Amino acid sequence: QEKSSRLSAALFGEDCEISHDQLYELLKYAALGKCHNATQPSWCRIYHQSHLAGVVVIVLHEMSQLHFYKFYLQFKHLRRVFRHRFTLTPSANFLASLYGEGANLKPQNTAQGLTSTSSECIPKSSDLQCDPIIRKYGEKKRGLTSYTLTLEEQKKNDYPIKGSPGCKGYIYTECDQQRTDSSPLFGLDCEMCLTAKGNEVTRVSLVDAQGQCLLNELVKPESTVVNYRTRFSGITKKMLLPVKTRLPDIQTRLKKMLPRDAVLVGHSLNADLQALEMIHPSVIDTSLLFARNEGRRFKLKFLAKAVLGKEIQCEQKLGHDPAEDARAALELAQFFIEQGPAKVAELNLEMLLTTEKLAEVSQNKAAFQPQECRVQKQLNEPPHLSKPCFLDCLQVTGQKPLLLGGQDLDFSGLRQSNLSTSNKQILQRALEDVPLSTFSIIQFSLGPEYIASHLLAGLCEKVRSKLTDMLTIYAGPFEESFCLKSVKKEFGRCGPIQSLTVVTETYQPYVCIQYEVLEAAQLAVESLNGAEVAGSCIKVQRPVTAAVLDCDVLIKELELDVENEGVIYVAGLKKSLTEMDLQEEFSQLKDLEMLFLPKDLQSGKQRNCCFLKFQKSQSAVDALEVIKGWTVKGSKLRSRHALASGHLWRWIWQMNHSSGKQGGNILYEKMEQLSDSEQDLRKKVKKLDQHIKKLYRSLQNNTLCVVLFPGVN
Repeated sequence: QEKSSRLSAALFGEDCEISHDQLYELLKYAALGKCHNATQPSWCRIYHQSHLAGVVVIVLHEMSQLHFYKFYLQFKHLRRVFRHRFTLTPSANFLASLYGEGANLKPQNTAQGLTSTSSECIPKSSDLQCDPIIRKYGEKKRGLTSYTLTLEEQKKNDYPIKGSPGCKGYIYTECDQQRTDSSPLFGLDCEMCLTAKGNEVTRVSLVDAQGQCLLNELVKPESTVVNYRTRFSGITKKMLLPVKTRLPDIQTRLKKMLPRDAVLVGHSLNADLQALEMIHPSVIDTSLLFARNEGRRFKLKFLAKAVLGKEIQCEQKLGHDPAEDARAALELAQFFIEQGPAKVAELNLEMLLTTEKLAEVSQNKAAFQPQECRVQKQLNEPPHLSKPCFLDCLQVTGQKPLLLGGQDLDFSGLRQSNLSTSNKQILQRALEDVPLSTFSIIQFSLGPEYIASHLLAGLCEKVRSKLTDMLTIYAGPFEESFCLKSVKKEFGRCGPIQSLTVVTETYQPYVCIQYEVLEAAQLAVESLNGAEVAGSCIKVQRPVTAAVLDCDVLIKELELDVENEGVIYVAGLKKSLTEMDLQEEFSQLKDLEMLFLPKDLQSGKQRNCCFLKFQKSQSAVDALEVIKGWTVKGSKLRSRHALASGHLWRWIWQMNHSSGKQGGNILYEKMEQLSDSEQDLRKKVKKLDQHIKKLYRSLQNNTLCVVLFPGVN
């Protein structure tokens, strides 16, 4: 049965804020996984990453938490489907922080080969177990016979096999003696040209275990040469004109030179033996020895530099030198045998290759940038090491990241840019192209007319005003001589009170109470309306304003919010109780997963309430029944389903403790301007939610989908 990928995040309550670096950790690991030395994020965990079908990031351009909670009811799909919700700290360059600032890692030559300025190139011991070299050979050192290809491996990789129908007429080396770990190694490499017959040998080189060149000879092809492949072979027509040596001559010489227990070493040696039309039973193929995932192979040039610290196949030279290539392959095999698989795996070749290619990408980008721009950039910006762009890493490994968004957005740094104009067009392209990509960034936008600063200021004030009304309750009427202390004590059992004032404009006194959390206000309405408090039978209600006419609907939807699933609110706690006391007190509740004790964000003092998160929704319902009538340290508890258990409670606190900077007249004018376009904005947001719903439903199973509200620059 196929394993399902899933995300587990333990952040709850106060710890629900993440940085862009933490988001980057998540996306990088989801996109690249352990095979590219990406590590599990520090703040959450992805289970079965290798089974992920893809990663889709939906960016709602220029939108923030303000938009999400202002249009909470319109984001119907978003709030019911996406289980994890976090506050994201602001960023000056959002996209750059999302996919990395670009490669700025310059490889260096050292005695041991290629190293990188990035600490990510040093694999942890736990990661070595996932290395394809370790999976293939284990960690212990072995003799050379453990690395020679089996008959099955030779067949699979198109080696000429004795008795095979396709090898009729091939010369057998007759090296039939039993191989031991002390058998001699010989490096072999050929250069070929294209003839009317196909690939034919034009040059052969053989080196012994000490690197001595035993054979380095030009060979004249039997058929007419179609392409000398001079760029790679180094062979020209002029070079072959005086040559008399033919393929049978080379076959005879090789057969005489090789001892009966010789082991041939080469890089993709099957092509050399096929061109030589020779069969040899014992070979080490360095393109297979330095194993990679998914059948990919390292190039000889890269391995020579990364492992041996040697430059071969230099661009300054005309074509490859087969003696140099044969010697490099031989030394690579000797290094592998002497050092063992564990040491080779520690080189982290996959990351070194990625780093090398990223450096090339960076150089290519710089080459196309006007010189004066580069100079100006160097003058204006302090030097720094930017984190690798993992989208470049994806491209290096053959995967194509997809970016879709409006033409007015900044896509600098991504080569895979697909520009559309409207959200509808972006959605259509996404439905077509996302299934073809393993990593996609899709940007939707409200449009510039809806993100003007004066509209946002009015929007902010409307949200703050609505939150204040929802957190506020009026209780009364009371007798003229009522005890205010008794009222405060009774209503305080519902949760932390921010302010309490007596209303004297009425015939009989009322009390206006503003709470710090939504649950407290709702609990007061539900449990104290019609109750007898301070000697009076009172009515408890929220203020009647246009903003709270849909309050009951909003409360119901908050209860159904997927983030509040399995979470309950408990109030009436004594402030002297510690988190450990509460853990012990509530330990008898079934399936309790986590406890969150809110604290004042300024003073750090804990409040008289907490949130309990359960593994199952039914366990939360059962806990509400159990807690009814509970008394802890002489204090009677009150509880209900959570409304703002995650990052919403913190955001409410911040909104509630900030105030508009503009004067009343200016603010009123801005709110009036907002009213003119708010209906259109509401429709636009609802449409966005439908777009997200369509895109989400089109995704394959096991796709990680992230929706981001990056905020307003």
